[in-house]
Amino acid sequence: MMMKKSSNLLKLVVLSLLGTISLVLFFLNFPLPFLPAYLKIDFSEVPALMASLIFSPLAGVIVIGIKNLLYLAVSGSGDPIGVIANFLAGVMFVLPVSIIYHKFNKGVKSVLSGLITGTIIMAVGMSVLNYFFILPAYGWFMGWDMTESFIWISVIGGVLPFNAIKGVIVGALFLIIFVKMQHWMEQQRAKLT
Repeated sequence: MMMKKSSNLLKLVVLSLLGTISLVLFFLNFPLPFLPAYLKIDFSEVPALMASLIFSPLAGVIVIGIKNLLYLAVSGSGDPIGVIANFLAGVMFVLPVSIIYHKFNKGVKSVLSGLITGTIIMAVGMSVLNYFFILPAYGWFMGWDMTESFIWISVIGGVLPFNAIKGVIVGALFLIIFVKMQHWMEQQRAKLT
């Protein structure tokens, strides 16, 4: 009983630490020159991917949630729509990777398959959400008059390519990290689960 409580506390500490690292990586961002400036690439999903592979898909979602809650607290952002969109994009990217990794063999091929699947789900899912909910909510929140054609152009010319490119860049970086740290991650999973 005491060992289980200690193990759960250690998991909570590790997830909190990864959530904090994720927040730091979230602030280290850059725009792509040919896309709208508000769409910025960051590597904050990398700690969530690590958590989801070491523990479970839920652990990755928790790290993404911690990052976004910390961002709200630190930035004092009056923009909850962007935070919700970031959370949803992270979940759409991380969950497929983790689910495929845990369901099939825990190797490079399953991570690569998950990253490809996660990139497609994030790009398409965020496009649909932006078209129907996020961009109209921004329009309402900011008092902007958003026409349907403006939303359509924003999704096709900005949101879709951005999320596809972000998935490829973050996925490539994580794949390199995973190959280098696979043995260590397996050791952590054995210790912490």
